[in-house]
Order: sequence, then structure tokens, then C-alpha cells
Amino acid sequence: MPILKKIITVLLFGFYQLGFPQSTTEFFSKADDFLSTHVKNGRVDYQSIKQNPTTLNGLIDMAKEVSVSMDDPKEYQAFWINAYNLLVIHEVVAHYPVSSPLDIKGIFDEKKHKVSGKNVTLNEIENDLLRRKFPEEARFHFVLVCAGLGCPPLIDEAYLPKKLEAQMQRQTIQALNNPEFIKIRGDKVLLSQIFEWYREDFVQGGKTVIDFINRFRKEKIEVDKGVGHYSYDWRLNDLNKS
Repeated sequence: MPILKKIITVLLFGFYQLGFPQSTTEFFSKADDFLSTHVKNGRVDYQSIKQNPTTLNGLIDMAKEVSVSMDDPKEYQAFWINAYNLLVIHEVVAHYPVSSPLDIKGIFDEKKHKVSGKNVTLNEIENDLLRRKFPEEARFHFVLVCAGLGCPPLIDEAYLPKKLEAQMQRQTIQALNNPEFIKIRGDKVLLSQIFEWYREDFVQGGKTVIDFINRFRKEKIEVDKGVGHYSYDWRLNDLNKS
């Protein structure tokens, strides 16, 4: 039996190396374990991952061969959201220690990654494979995490197809009710530059940005308040930095 188990293990590893399509179920499970271990309060323990990157590297390798289709939109979205977030972590770890993801040249718009059989940048995942495919879904901006503190926080679990709607709704509500993210200052409201950079995503159907935000807020913002934007915080979301 021990010999048989070794043979099976070798064969399975061989299939993996040959590039056979990988199971999304296994990918989601391993991603969930990884994130629950290394993410706390929206911050990432890059230092511990740097010391032992085996699990992360395995996830990145697995993502190369995972096959997803628009025929299953929730699985498709969940996979690409997780892939984006894991690739960001992988790039930061590869260059760690850094103070900001912007210290890594071309992290978002130049570096290509093989994911699901495609060679894509992080910006292409966000803009072409998610935003363009699902133009009505503005909540992507609250679950894709760029490793800067200005981003909504990374959660300590994987996004899963069956839970995706609830997870995206929860993260959007959390962000838009956070007084450090939506800053009310007297007769003015200061918004993250996310709402400036991606304005078209939030004003669909003739709505305003404030209309979008109010859909998710407990305390609604008066529509006559002036609107401004505060500078994006690109400091690294590092668990080991205050």
C-alpha cells in the first residue's frame, strides 16, 4: 500500500506538471486556507510568507491551469478575484520588504502572469476580465485589493462561488459605512480616489456617485453635500507595520 500511494502521488504530480486543467474546488479550498492563515484585520503577513512561500507559489502555479468559463459567472468572478488578490501578494512577497506596491516597477500594468491559460497583467484582470465582462458590477472595487492601505481591506478567506454575492455585499457595505473611507466633513463628503478613477462604474443609469454610495449606507449622505476626493494611501497593507 505505501508503494501504491507513492505511485499515485507521482502520477498526480505528473499530471499537474503537464498542465492538465486544475479543479476550481481545490484552488478555492487552498486559497481559503492560505488567506485564513496569513491575513488578519485586512493586513497581510508578508514577512511570514516570505520566509515560507511554498503554499503561495503552489497556488500561483495551480491558477495557471484552472479552467473557468462565463457559463458559470459566479465561479468565473470568484476565481479571477482570488487570482488577482493572490498575484498581488505574490508580487509583494517577491520584492519584500517594500513600503508600497508602487515600489514594484510595473506591478499593475507591465508584469504578465499566466492565469487560466492566459498571459495577463493585473490591470487586464481587473479591467478586461472583470469590469468589461460585468459592466454593471461596481462592487469589484471593494473586493480587488491592490496591497495599498487605500484599498478596502483584504478578507481572511477566499471568495467562493456559492458565497460570492453575500461576500461582495458585505465588503461593499463595510467599506461604504467606514468613516475613514467615506469622510463626512461638515457640508462636504470626501471620497476615495477609487470613485474618481472609476467614476463611470458608479454613475450608471443616470445615478450619481452619492446615489450609489447611499444604496449601501445606514446613514444616508445628503445629496446636496459637496463632493471631494482625498489622496490615495499607497502604503503597504503590511501586518508587521503600524
